[in-house]
Amino acid sequence: METVVSGIRSTGKLHLGNYFGAVKNFVKMQHDNNCYFFIADYHSLTTHPKPEDLQRNVRQVLVEYLAAGIDPEVSTLYIQSDLPEVAELYLLLNMNAYVGELERSTSFKDKIREQKDNVNAGLLTYPVLMAADIIIHKAHKVPVGKDQEQHLEMTRTFSNRFNRMYEVEFFPEPVAYNFGESLIKIPGLDGSMKMGKSESGNNAIYLSDSPEIISKKVMRAVTDAGPTEMNQKMPQEIENLFVIMKSVSSNDMVEHFQNLYNRCEIRYGDFKKQLAEDVIKFTEPLREKILELSADDTYLKKVVKMGAEKARESGRKTVSEVREIIGFNPR
Repeated sequence: METVVSGIRSTGKLHLGNYFGAVKNFVKMQHDNNCYFFIADYHSLTTHPKPEDLQRNVRQVLVEYLAAGIDPEVSTLYIQSDLPEVAELYLLLNMNAYVGELERSTSFKDKIREQKDNVNAGLLTYPVLMAADIIIHKAHKVPVGKDQEQHLEMTRTFSNRFNRMYEVEFFPEPVAYNFGESLIKIPGLDGSMKMGKSESGNNAIYLSDSPEIISKKVMRAVTDAGPTEMNQKMPQEIENLFVIMKSVSSNDMVEHFQNLYNRCEIRYGDFKKQLAEDVIKFTEPLREKILELSADDTYLKKVVKMGAEKARESGRKTVSEVREIIGFNPR
């Protein structure tokens, strides 16, 4: 059984894009792999969140991933800061990470443009902390998006460099976990290719959104004036809505509206009303589970404690062995 490690952002609620993109695959792969899922609260410190915001966000993320199907009895679900050994491994790896290679990181270049008044050392060494998160459990595979591929490559660099420097075969070389055709990309309601945060707040449908909010968002979704020729190619914003419908509606319903579009008979008001109803029906059990878990502090504390214990059992062993390899006295 292979070890798989994946980080979970500690900010932002789960939306349909997250759910169909990664979370459904996490739920499946946890039964076939030794999975570690961590909520990356250390990483969030690069934006200097307020303590109350940090705690609220971590709790929200924990609740929503549990509601989506992550099983803490099957996989290891933990909060990053509950594994202090990762901070020690981060420090040790930093000694073998070079400023030049960190400055060439695409994400670092993007971040210093986005937050010019807060270019902190954490942004520069972000790939090192990410590497520590992965190799502390000697991961074989890591589910990564396109924007994280460079970080995974840097993780392999740091792992191999450690092995060469100390003449050991200690850290495996992690590779990307490929979801293949099972990875569904959900576009946004505003015509963009990706569902996610937006200034208007109307691009994403969150799993915790109420039926009223979902209806308003879908009815405000971007559309055009309608088709003018039989079987004409759909503009991007209309194709986006059909992609969402294919994810939550029956095949017959999708085919019905596609035929109306091809015959130039579609009424977008009716189409979006049906889409909203189907999204509400699809998200209802998830929304109810989120509400149920949010009210159960005892269970959430149990999950956090269990996850921390399981993660530390793995992390302590790795760091103890790393210290011995480097030459520190055994604890």
